[in-house]
Amino acid sequence: MGRRPETTDPRRVHRGRTIDFLFEDKDIIVVEKPEGLSVIASEGSRTKSLYDMVTAHIRNANPKGRAAIVHRLDRDTSGVMVFAKHGAAKKRLMDNWNELVIERGYTAVVEGKVSGEGGIFDTWLVENRAGTMYSAKAGTRGALRAITRWRLLEAGERYSLVELSLETGRKHQIRVQLAEWGYPIAGDSRYGARGDPLGRLCLHAHLLVLRHPFAPQEY
Repeated sequence: MGRRPETTDPRRVHRGRTIDFLFEDKDIIVVEKPEGLSVIASEGSRTKSLYDMVTAHIRNANPKGRAAIVHRLDRDTSGVMVFAKHGAAKKRLMDNWNELVIERGYTAVVEGKVSGEGGIFDTWLVENRAGTMYSAKAGTRGALRAITRWRLLEAGERYSLVELSLETGRKHQIRVQLAEWGYPIAGDSRYGARGDPLGRLCLHAHLLVLRHPFAPQEY
């Protein structure tokens, strides 16, 4: 495992929270992204992104090094992400992502009292011009299949805690499927949430299990 960075380094702090570096070797680096931090800054933006912070960390040891993005989380979603540290690792991860990734787990607080113990969402998603996703019939132009397994952890009168496992990785997949089921993620006004109890989108990527791109060992 790689050495954790000093928490006093301002390049690794976002809104008062330290960026946690969970694992690092010569090929990849795994971090925990805070909510509200973009993976990469939009064009023309001067705001630091997670990519900038991970690159700064890499350059402490290799001044010419930089992070390489191989997957993403929404800006307002927190959780585990992996970056490649060089071009060969990026290519290996991106070319073999579906084979290397074994499991992707999320936890969400949703509005309402969920009934049932678990199940599968199997829908087809399309993106509109505003960048919002919605379900469509199979065969609709541009529609991509989205499959998510869910399990109820705890149900309350106003909110419920749900665990989700992705079989596909479509944009806003979990957010759309939960909203269309009638239980939008708390704080997700874009997809119909009425409240914002924690001042954030209540979605966290708690698990990423993958095979190392250059070894059979799993992390």
